[in-house]
Amino acid sequence: MGSAWLEQLDLLIRSRTPILWIRSLEEQRVETLLEQVAQQLGGRLLLRWDFIDGLSGAPNRNGEAARNPMAALGCLDAVPADQGAILLLRDFHRYGEDAGICRRLRNLAQQLRSKPHTLVITAPDWRLPQELEDAVVRLDLPLPDAAEIAQLLSSIANATGQSLEPGVLEDLTAACHGLSEQRVRAIAARALARRGQLGATDLAEVLEEKRAAIARSELLEYCPSEATPADIGGLDGLKHWLEQRRMAFSDEARRYGLPLPRGVLLVGPQGTGKSLTAKAIAHSWSMPLLRLDVGRLFAGLVGASEARTREMIQRAEAMAPCVLWIDEIDKGFGLAGGGDGRSDGGTSQRVLASVLTWMAEKTSAVFVVATANGVERLPAELLRKGRFDEIFLLDLPSADERRAILDLQLRRRRPSHQIPLDILVDRTAGFSGAELEQTVIEAMHLAFAEQREFGEADLIAAASQVVPLSRTAREQLEQLQQWASGGRARPASALAR
Repeated sequence: MGSAWLEQLDLLIRSRTPILWIRSLEEQRVETLLEQVAQQLGGRLLLRWDFIDGLSGAPNRNGEAARNPMAALGCLDAVPADQGAILLLRDFHRYGEDAGICRRLRNLAQQLRSKPHTLVITAPDWRLPQELEDAVVRLDLPLPDAAEIAQLLSSIANATGQSLEPGVLEDLTAACHGLSEQRVRAIAARALARRGQLGATDLAEVLEEKRAAIARSELLEYCPSEATPADIGGLDGLKHWLEQRRMAFSDEARRYGLPLPRGVLLVGPQGTGKSLTAKAIAHSWSMPLLRLDVGRLFAGLVGASEARTREMIQRAEAMAPCVLWIDEIDKGFGLAGGGDGRSDGGTSQRVLASVLTWMAEKTSAVFVVATANGVERLPAELLRKGRFDEIFLLDLPSADERRAILDLQLRRRRPSHQIPLDILVDRTAGFSGAELEQTVIEAMHLAFAEQREFGEADLIAAASQVVPLSRTAREQLEQLQQWASGGRARPASALAR
């Protein structure tokens, strides 16, 4: 745990903040941190309450107020005014809608300002009643940092009588970054049960646990990828720019004074390689690729979207360095989809504002790759300079790029092909990369049905059967090209048109 967070908690309690809400699922960790702060504040009394067991931590009062949330709020009445106390209430957010509980909390918010007592409610999420908005101070508990994880692993290893080698401890600490303390303890317990010690062999299990943690979040998808920039035909300008940004993640770049790259917005018609580029970035940079389904941010209960956004940001930052892929961001935050805030009570606007603020202010090594098929639905604040490091237009491939893409697709299936491409390149003007790939596949179907090898004639015949997007959506493509030509986006290709 960073000292800054503990200092903030210490300051809030010393300044007599009456009611604190610590947003976290890790109850035991919250209690441990409160114990530390209570000792730092001269040995303040730490009381705990839950619905089943009632009060604990006070001599001769154990079990008091069991199954009685209202009585729990009176547990501090018996504590002398000169004896500072902290009352930790577990699951108390479930009673916030009760009129009597709400009124009592509001009264306590006034009364406790003159006493060295603090109410602490721990809960992962809580839709605060409007009356309590000014009475409750929120404090997010981040996932364990590197120092806390290293200390935890060392203490577990030392308890077995076998200390960890510095190199192994460093590797395990880095691998466990992004997991909760409870998950780290579970991994360590399994390792001890299996082999009686912690070691480098646990790295694979840690990585699998991280994939499972991402899957449990339901917001982010862990996307393994074998794609490389070599699998992308053309887009030389974008590839060169990305190679420069890859270098900017190094410690040398920090010493040079460069900030961490924020991200890139890839705009272009379907089939031009936006998704493939996101996968290639993660693979070539040796970073995990996390895909965000924006629609899931808005799923569930009213008011839960903001909490889901915080969870998404927390998990992405905990996985850093990583690539966060926001696929089809125009559909998630697009104006035509209700993103103007008029049809959803402003939820989409608040979520978008949270994401944009985080992108502008983040100091973590999370590189955001957002993709969009068009810009007409994107809000202006998303396109403003400074949100992304750069905006690229992935246009339909030029003749030279079509030749490169076709050659790439053919060599992937026939490594030693000698098929001439001049006529085919001419016949596929206006085709996207995906349509060129489909042309090759269709040609193979034509030849395979006749039990022979495919050739130039099959490719030309297959191309004649494809109706490219440049014809069916010509107006939209022209509008996108006109928008980019005004200097709003850089061309992803360095080749002349």
